[in-house]
Amino acid sequence: MEEGEQVIAKIDGHPFGGIQLTGERYPLAEVRVVAPMLPSKVIAIGRNYADHAKEMGNEAPAEPIVFLKPNTSVIGSGEAIAYPEKLSERVDFEGELAVVIGRLCREVPVERAFDVIFGYTCANDVTARDLQSKDGQWTRAKGFDTFCPLGPWIETSLDPSDLALTTTVNGELRQSARTSLLLHDIPALIAHVSAFMTLLPGDVILTGTPAGVGPLSVGDEVSIGIEGIGTLTNRVVSRD
Repeated sequence: MEEGEQVIAKIDGHPFGGIQLTGERYPLAEVRVVAPMLPSKVIAIGRNYADHAKEMGNEAPAEPIVFLKPNTSVIGSGEAIAYPEKLSERVDFEGELAVVIGRLCREVPVERAFDVIFGYTCANDVTARDLQSKDGQWTRAKGFDTFCPLGPWIETSLDPSDLALTTTVNGELRQSARTSLLLHDIPALIAHVSAFMTLLPGDVILTGTPAGVGPLSVGDEVSIGIEGIGTLTNRVVSRD
């Protein structure tokens, strides 16, 4: 391996049950990086940045707006987002910080929220915007296969309170914000969601997207970058 080359280390075991390094290492460029987890559920938060709520014509919510994405929507960095052209005329990107839960929990108090977190990763809450408006609820618009890219990996040692988040499409900057602008911060989100739903190891909470969301086209390359984590990149292809 060349000096300065990024490498990954092979492990035995499971992140939630204990792991051991095998000693084997591979150049990152020579491996396929899949989604770092397959959650039992993806819990997403809507309108959690004031500027995004405003750009969508809504008021900032007093309580978190919660919806679900199926785990069949999850893909990893480098995998393709499939644009359902026969069903939707507008598919948008939404760059977000994702929280990965590390233990079974419910009714978590705000002051203990960080105790149940395994780590953080990048997310793209891909949305069929026209179907979101048409249906009135968001299940179909948010739930297509490939509509939840996650990755490229989980960062377990990170202060998430003030991280830079950017989204680019074909190299052009579309979103730029900091996680300090979240209306409801991560402890508040975990306390809110776990008050009515048991969270399992590997479950993912998407914390919301800032202003600047916009449409994707077949052939586009969209990248979500978060300070201290890395960059999640996916290309858009036709599903049909």
